[in-house]
Amino acid sequence: MSTQTNTATLAAMMQDARTRTLELVSDLTADQLIGPKLDTVNPLRWEIGHVAYFYEFFVLRAHFGKDSVLGDLADKLYDSINVSHADRWDLPLLSMDATLRYMAEIKDAVIKSLEAEDLSDEARFMAQFGVFHEDMHTEAFLWGRQTLSYPTPVLEGVIDRADIGAPGAHPGYVEIPGGQFEIGAPKGVPFSFDNERRAHMADIQPFSIAKAPVTNAEFAAFVADGGYTNDRFWCTDGIAWRDQRGLMHPGYWQKDGANDWVVRRFDQMLPLADHEPIIHVSWYEANAYAAWAGGRLPREAEWEVAALAVPAVDGSLAATKRRYPWGETMNQGAHANLDGYALGPVDVAAYADGDSAFGCRQMLGNVWEWCSDTFGPYPGFKPDAYEDYSQFLFGTTKVLRGGAWTTRSRMMHGTYRNYFEPERWDVFSGFRLCKD
Repeated sequence: MSTQTNTATLAAMMQDARTRTLELVSDLTADQLIGPKLDTVNPLRWEIGHVAYFYEFFVLRAHFGKDSVLGDLADKLYDSINVSHADRWDLPLLSMDATLRYMAEIKDAVIKSLEAEDLSDEARFMAQFGVFHEDMHTEAFLWGRQTLSYPTPVLEGVIDRADIGAPGAHPGYVEIPGGQFEIGAPKGVPFSFDNERRAHMADIQPFSIAKAPVTNAEFAAFVADGGYTNDRFWCTDGIAWRDQRGLMHPGYWQKDGANDWVVRRFDQMLPLADHEPIIHVSWYEANAYAAWAGGRLPREAEWEVAALAVPAVDGSLAATKRRYPWGETMNQGAHANLDGYALGPVDVAAYADGDSAFGCRQMLGNVWEWCSDTFGPYPGFKPDAYEDYSQFLFGTTKVLRGGAWTTRSRMMHGTYRNYFEPERWDVFSGFRLCKD
């Protein structure tokens, strides 16, 4: 739980999150803001209203005793737990102008309340959670735009990709020693979510892990070798998922001549960049590639050790644990491809300054990384006020770690846990390999 973010910082974070939200919806037509009914996206006009509702419900109503500015309508429209996904296209939604007014009114009311009230730790925590909840949804807006082939968004602060260059591949493995290591968020960190708390000791066996995520070129070799047709690399559920869709390659790839591939990014077809990480693949595809390559997906604890542990002088694991792979302070510009500013993934050899103590690159940013684990609670798990954030997906989803180019740096840290169903490939997901 956070007790260290002051009111001025919270207000600035809220305003920045809202700026990103508006950037991602302001250029879209009325039809695009609703879009087709799909399992993997929400109607954007509903989703931005839900973002405002979260602040209203968990901050204004729960901690400051305010009434909803929409009366009973807010719960009927925007409660994501009780309003089923399939019904969201058919609701009597507010007009876009009215939705924007609702969003602005709630934001202003939260900031005013934060400035006027003597805040409890719980209220401050939930206000910051509200910002991060909006950040999660802006990442969802980006995968929604990608899913629906909407135009490449225009974002404030976009960097010149030429400044990053094309440093290429980063092959090879690093050796991680065995030992005892504390997994999860330690007490006293600036912020943590419920599913990463209750840090506990784990017994780590020695293993090797790739220096960088699997690249497009490496995955293309799997495709060319018949990887999608050889059942021995696929688990039973993965075979059923693959065959139902008739998949022969990643979902956004298209053949361009005999040997070349292009990939769709938003509304553009681009040449497949050999040394960028494979992105938009399911856990099933990642697991099949790992079997083909003679490796495996990392266990979640192994991923965390490779990202945050420090080698001891005797060659084992030190008791020291970093908050980020490179140290204790987030410096996105030098260390990781986060915040959407590159408008896509970059070569896996980029951002050498962000290497972990063991020499693993891009453990944060560029692409979310599938782990082998099914998502579950740490020992002694206790939910936060938003009780359904984690626990209703325990046992049915797979873990991803590390964030992608779309993820906001302010919410990202080395113990952050993400989770999606193993068939999800629309999210910004890739992977790196392990070996025993």
